[in-house]
Amino acid sequence: MNYHQYMPIDVINGPGTRATLFVSGCEHQCRGCYNQSTWNPCHGHEFDLQMQQQVINDLKDQRIKRRGLSLSGGDPLYPGNLACILALVKRVKAECPDKDIWLWTGYLLSELSIVQRAIVDYVDVLVDGKFEQDKADPSLVFRGSSNQVIHNLAQKR
Repeated sequence: MNYHQYMPIDVINGPGTRATLFVSGCEHQCRGCYNQSTWNPCHGHEFDLQMQQQVINDLKDQRIKRRGLSLSGGDPLYPGNLACILALVKRVKAECPDKDIWLWTGYLLSELSIVQRAIVDYVDVLVDGKFEQDKADPSLVFRGSSNQVIHNLAQKR
C-alpha cells in the first residue's frame, strides 16, 4: 500500500488532536473530490513497517496527546489497501487501546466485503458514502456531502 500524506498532528479530520493517514488508491473517483491526487494507488510513498511504527509512536507520544487515528485518502477500504490497513488498525487497538479510530470510505457500510468488515470491526467511527458534489455542504462536520453518514460504531459494541 502507498500513502499520499501523513499528518502526525491534525485537528481537522476528526475530533481532538489526531494523527491522520491519507492513503493512495480510490476507485470511486467522485466528481468534485478535493483529493484527486490520492486516486492512483501507485502514487505517494510506500507504507512500510517503519511508517507503521511511526504512527504507533506518535499515538503513544505523551508530549502531544492525540485522541486517535484518522484514516482517509484515497480510500482506506480500496481493495489494494486492505491488508495494510487491517494490520495497522489491529496494531493500534492492541498497543494504543485508549485511542479511537475514524475511517472515511466511499463504500457503504451495508455493502462492505468480508475483509472490509474485518477492518471496520476495529473502527470506532466510520464515515461512509461517496462524495456527491450536488449534495456538498461546507457546514457539515466531518463529511463533505449530505449523503455521507457518520456511523458511531463504538456505541453499538
